Amino acid sequence: MAASAGNHAQGVALAAQMLGIRATVFMPERAAIPKVGATRGYGAEVHLVGETIDGSIAAATEFAERTGAVFVHPFDHRDVIAGQGTVGLEVLEQVPDVRTVLVCTGGGGLVGGIAAAVKGQRPDVTVVGVQAEGAAAWPPSLAAGGPRSLERMRTVADGIAVGRPGDVTYPQVAALVDEIVTVGEDALSRALLHCLERAKLLVEPAGAAAVAALMAQPDRYGTPAVAVLSGGNVDPLVLLHVIEHGMAAAARYLSLRVRVGDRPGALAELLALVGRWGRTCSTCRTPASPAARSATWRSRCRWRPGARALRRGGGGPARRRVRRARRRLNGPENAAGP
Repeated sequence: MAASAGNHAQGVALAAQMLGIRATVFMPERAAIPKVGATRGYGAEVHLVGETIDGSIAAATEFAERTGAVFVHPFDHRDVIAGQGTVGLEVLEQVPDVRTVLVCTGGGGLVGGIAAAVKGQRPDVTVVGVQAEGAAAWPPSLAAGGPRSLERMRTVADGIAVGRPGDVTYPQVAALVDEIVTVGEDALSRALLHCLERAKLLVEPAGAAAVAALMAQPDRYGTPAVAVLSGGNVDPLVLLHVIEHGMAAAARYLSLRVRVGDRPGALAELLALVGRWGRTCSTCRTPASPAARSATWRSRCRWRPGARALRRGGGGPARRRVRRARRRLNGPENAAGP
């Protein structure tokens, strides 16, 4: 059994399926739908427990103690750290002259394992852990000299949203990792967009954290620098939001609300202004709330006596007068309506 935000869960589920044994996985209630679906697709029994991975780990620990199941921790175990450290061996094999390795960091298993593998052969290489600002438990823990828990977390990078470093990973990271840095949501979004556009790689926000740090301060790290990408399971709706966020952060996309005057041609004038700026309008939305629609309706029809009668449920003559007004304003094709 395991507890995970999704990536570790799929690995455990697949391994159990290949071995022909039963797997039970605890995941946060708000885990990404693709991660939950993939884990179940590998045959695991999934329980959605807790708002964050910390709640899922607590539930999994209790389940293991009660049932005797073997708990494969997502990061806080020597074997897990050693397995994740093989990524560091691959880095040294593929980039033998590497000077800096940046690693997305949650509980510390991946960055601790990579640091051990890399520094075992190249002590001169700088290993940097990267956390999301909204879920950065390592900086206060390192400052305090031991694992400390965050009261709350808020980040789109759910894969590294861990509220407390592990008891096993803490001494490993404290001894071997040279630095822990944090990146904001804008930087994560820009990094994900960069991976999509330039590298043609679909990476979830947590997996793009190392790229975000490198893009934020490209001159800070010695080169060749390697940014480890870890995690490509992202909900399509989240991906859409993050792409828009990344484009906005890069000043390539702007979402704004404009109050347009109630007169013929006002919207056309606004769009013409956008065109003169050399930009296009991708989507125009009308007010979504009933109150806003009602206000717009009253604004359009306040000069027609039939509007008042129609809002009170008036009969055919009032409806026909309003339709005639609409026809004059918008043309016959838009005259139909309630």
